[in-house]
Amino acid sequence: MKLNNLVALYRNMTEQKLDRVKFPYRHNNLHFDVFFFIDGKPFELLFGALGANLCFRLKVEKGFVINPNLGSETYKELCKALGLKYDPANPFRTSKFFEDFDGKIPTSVTVKNKAKYTDIAVHVRDVEEADRIYFCGWKNNNEEKSHVTEDNLKKTKEFLGYQAFLVCKEKNISSRWTDLENKAKDFYLP
Repeated sequence: MKLNNLVALYRNMTEQKLDRVKFPYRHNNLHFDVFFFIDGKPFELLFGALGANLCFRLKVEKGFVINPNLGSETYKELCKALGLKYDPANPFRTSKFFEDFDGKIPTSVTVKNKAKYTDIAVHVRDVEEADRIYFCGWKNNNEEKSHVTEDNLKKTKEFLGYQAFLVCKEKNISSRWTDLENKAKDFYLP
């Protein structure tokens, strides 16, 4: 299924040199933070439902095509979050959900829509030390003759983006995190 309005958003993002943006989406009474990441291949959409324990991702393939099938567990969680009851005569179709979403994708954003890593951390909980959401620097593992862990690389990629992930993997650097907001530092590449 092609998301036609992502094309205009993508063009607008590249014009402004934005590689990760956040925008709101509402379906029925459920509000989402939607993130569009164009810093890796394939591109990615991340949906984080506000007020519900629901977060899911979609790969955006060449031509801005997505697979609207979410898998049975995510499908059930989405139906529950939307407050839907099973109706065999009129089942909920994710293709309709994504058609509605496509019609509400903004065609332009501003720098205010740039996704902050703390915005992402609110929704993505399957990372190491999920309670530590504030970036506080870098650790050069070469100095201690150790290695960056796969879990740390995953968190770096999720929160800070593909470019930070590549640098850390190549140079054996770990991102450091804290749960104390006052210890947070502005993000910079190592």
